[in-house]
Amino acid sequence: MGSLLDFAGRKRLPLVLQTEAAECGLACLAMVTSYYGHRIDLNTLRRRHPVSLKGVTLRGLIQVATHMDLTCRPLRFEIEQLRLLRLPAIVHWDMNHFVVLKAVTGRNVVVHDPASGERRMSLVEASKHLTGVALELSPTEKFIRQDERRRLPFSVFWAQMRGLGHPLVQVLVLSVILEALVIASPFYMQIVLDEVVARGDADLLTVLALGFGLLTLISVTATALRSHLVLVVQNAVHFQIGARLFHHLLRLPLTWFEKRHVGDIMSRFGSIEPIRNLLAEGLITALLDGVMAIATLTMMCIYAPKLAAVVVCALVLYTALRLGLFRMFRMRSETAIQAHAQEDSTFIETVRAAQSLKLFNRESEREGQWLNRFADVINANVRLGRAQITFKTLNTLIFGIEAIVTIYIAARLVLGNALTVGMVFAFISYKTHFSQKTIELVERAIDFRLLGLHLERLADIALHPLERGHDQPLAYMREIRGGIELRNVSFRYAESEPFVLENINFSVEAGRFVTITGPSGGGKTTLIKIMLGLIEPSSGEVLIDGVPLTTMGVKCYREQVAAVMQDDQLLSGSVADNICFFDPDFDQERMIRCAELAAIHDEIMAMPMAYNSLIGDMGSSLSGGQKQRVLLARALYRQPKILFLDEGTAHLDVAKEKVINENLRRLEITRINVAHRPDIASGADLVLRVENNRIQSG
Repeated sequence: MGSLLDFAGRKRLPLVLQTEAAECGLACLAMVTSYYGHRIDLNTLRRRHPVSLKGVTLRGLIQVATHMDLTCRPLRFEIEQLRLLRLPAIVHWDMNHFVVLKAVTGRNVVVHDPASGERRMSLVEASKHLTGVALELSPTEKFIRQDERRRLPFSVFWAQMRGLGHPLVQVLVLSVILEALVIASPFYMQIVLDEVVARGDADLLTVLALGFGLLTLISVTATALRSHLVLVVQNAVHFQIGARLFHHLLRLPLTWFEKRHVGDIMSRFGSIEPIRNLLAEGLITALLDGVMAIATLTMMCIYAPKLAAVVVCALVLYTALRLGLFRMFRMRSETAIQAHAQEDSTFIETVRAAQSLKLFNRESEREGQWLNRFADVINANVRLGRAQITFKTLNTLIFGIEAIVTIYIAARLVLGNALTVGMVFAFISYKTHFSQKTIELVERAIDFRLLGLHLERLADIALHPLERGHDQPLAYMREIRGGIELRNVSFRYAESEPFVLENINFSVEAGRFVTITGPSGGGKTTLIKIMLGLIEPSSGEVLIDGVPLTTMGVKCYREQVAAVMQDDQLLSGSVADNICFFDPDFDQERMIRCAELAAIHDEIMAMPMAYNSLIGDMGSSLSGGQKQRVLLARALYRQPKILFLDEGTAHLDVAKEKVINENLRRLEITRINVAHRPDIASGADLVLRVENNRIQSG
C-alpha cells in the first residue's frame, strides 16, 4: 500500500514545519535538501546541528548547508528580481524568520513557511515581508540522494499493547457475523419480489419476514456488542499510549522543554487519537472491508457482469481522485494542526500574563495577536474545507452518473428478460455494499497514509533521547557528603554560538557556603543548571565528592540535592502538598520544621485552612515572597546535602532574608547561592564572580 500511495516522480518541495521556536532555518534546509533527494527529518538535523533559542543566522545556515554537500550562494535582490532566483531558495522574512520560496507565477508567489505552512500571496504582499536577502542552494558532486528520515513505526504501538488480544478477537468475530448478515440481506427483497409477489404466497412472506426479522435482531445485538468492545479497546489503547508517551515526556532533557511552546506539545499529544482509532478498529475494519468488497463484487458479477463493470469504473475514478488529492489534503491538514497549536500557545500565554496585560493596558494589542492566530486557524480550516467540498462535489458527480447508467442498463436487461426485478433490487443492494466497503477501504488506506503526519508529530517526543541517567536505580545510590568540583567546564548552546561559560574551574568542600555573583545575563543560572545536571556542559566535567556526575547518575544525585530556581512553580494542591511535593507518606513534623526554617510557618497557620489551604498554579493567593518561602520549604523537606538557591530569597525584605540565612547556616549543608545583594555575599565562605564568560574567586 505504501508504494501505491507514494507519489514519486518529479522533484517535489515537501513542507516541513518547525517544532522548536527558533529552528525555522533548519526546517528550510530540510525542505531544500529533500527537494534534491536527500530526505532528512528535523530530529536528525537538529541532533547534528543544534541551534539555540536565538535561532540561526545566514552564516550558520551556510555552514550547515556546506556540511550537507550543498553549494550556497547568498545574495541581495530587489522585488523585481525575485523571479530570477534559482528555486527553491531560502529567503529572509520579516527580519527574524526564514522561509522557502517555492514558486513565482505571474504576480503571485508561493512560499513554504516553517511556522504556518504553505502560503500564496501577491508580489505586493510578499514585498512587505521580504528583506531582500536570499540563499540559493544546489547540490555538489558529493551530494548523495538518500533517505535519512528516522520514523516512528506504527508497529511500535501495536507491539506494546497489553491485554487487548481477546477483545480484538471478539470484535473480529462479531464483525464477521455482521458482514455475513449483510451478504444474506439482499435475498429477502429478491425472494419477496420474484417469489412471493409473483405467486401471491402469503405463507412464504410470513416465513421470510420472521426469518429475516430474526437475522435483524441478531444483527442489532451483534452491532451493540461490537460497539461496546470497540469503545473498551479504544480507551484502553488511548490510555496505554498516552501513559507511555507521558512517561517518556517527563524524562526528556530540560532543554527540550525550553525550546517548545506548551500549545505545540499539547497538540502533539492530540495525535494519539487517530493512532488509537486505527489500532482499535482500523486494522480489523480494513481487513473485513477488503474481504467484503471481493465478496460483494463476486455476487454482482454473478448477477450482471455489465452492471458490475460500470460500478467498478466509477470506483476506479473515485480512487484516482482521492489519491490525486492526497498530497493537498495532507499539506492542508498539517497546516491546520500547526495553526491550532500556535493559537493554543498564544491563548495559554495570554491567560498566564493577564496581570501584566492589565498593568500595561495591552489587552487590545494582545487581543489582536490572538485574533491573528485565530484567523490563521479559521483560514486553515476554510482551505481544508474547500478541498473537502471540491472532493465531495466531484464524488457526488461520479456516483450520480454511475447510478443513472446502472439503472439504465439494469432496466434494459429486465426488458430483455436477462434479469428479474428482484434480481435488480438485490444487485442494487450488493452494489451499495460494494461501493461502501470499497470507499471505506480507500479511506482507511488514506488514513494509514495520513498516519505518517501524526507519527511525525509524536516522533518529536518519542524518538528524542532521554536524559542521561534517568533510569538509574535508587537502590544503588551512593550517599554524598556535599563536595562539588567543576573541571574545565565550558558551555554554549550551539556550535555556531559563542561560549556562555568557558574553562570554569573551582572546588567547593562539603558544608561550605558559596555565593555566585555577577552581572545579569552573565551565565550564573546556566552555571547552576550545569551543577544540577539539568544541562550537560559542552566540555569538561562536574564531580561530586570526586566522582563524575555522569558516573553517579543525575537521578541518584538529585535525590540528595534540592534547589529553588527563579522560575520554579507551585502545583495545584494544598500548602502541605507543595511542601512535601505530594509525598503520600509525608512526615508532618519535618514539614512544619522546614516551614519554620523558611520563616513561613506562622503565615501558613494564619490562613483559614492552615496547611490544607489550596494554592498553586494561577489560583495562588500567595505573595511573591510567600511563594518563594514555600518553595524553599519544599527544597528543605528533601533534607538535601547540597542546596542551590538561584536568587531564592530575592523577593524578601532584608530582615526576613537575614533570619532565613541564619537558619540555613545551622543546617551544616553545602549551600550555593546566586545573589546580587552584597550583604549575602559577605557571609559566604567563597565568592565566585561570573563575568565575561569566566569565573573569578573572591
